Amino acid sequence: MEPEPTARRDEGRRFPAAFVAGLVIVFIVVACAVGVSRYARSRESAAASAKLPFGPVERVYAANIRFDNITMARATNMLNQEFTYVSGIMTNPGSRSIGALEVTMEFHDPFNQVILRDAEQLVTLANAPLGAGEHRNFQVTLERIPAEWNQQYPTIRVTGLVLQ
Repeated sequence: MEPEPTARRDEGRRFPAAFVAGLVIVFIVVACAVGVSRYARSRESAAASAKLPFGPVERVYAANIRFDNITMARATNMLNQEFTYVSGIMTNPGSRSIGALEVTMEFHDPFNQVILRDAEQLVTLANAPLGAGEHRNFQVTLERIPAEWNQQYPTIRVTGLVLQ
């Protein structure tokens, strides 16, 4: 038994309406996900881009901060992207706690010219401070180091500091 032609037309009308409703729901969900991820990234980048103070008091204190046991490793992910990891131990031999610490790593070419300069916060206001006399492991991930790199460890300088 075949359905009546008007029943087929009603089914045909219901299908596009359900399809359009489904597309609207998917669009709303995707828009919400994109909005949330952009908001989270903007908050992270705003916190990371905030320049830490580095006045005369911080400069004097920064001269005592040490970076020891520096090691480097390279790894490739499944997308064949290469990453370089710089890790080591930072030590605060001073008498004050460090609430935030920013360093600049400089990579050089065979002529000792800087070919890559990367600023990283090793201690942030969001995590625990590095207390007086304490040391802590750190690791920085770099996505790309130029081919001209002289294969030496980077120079690490303190460029921002918040003391507590």
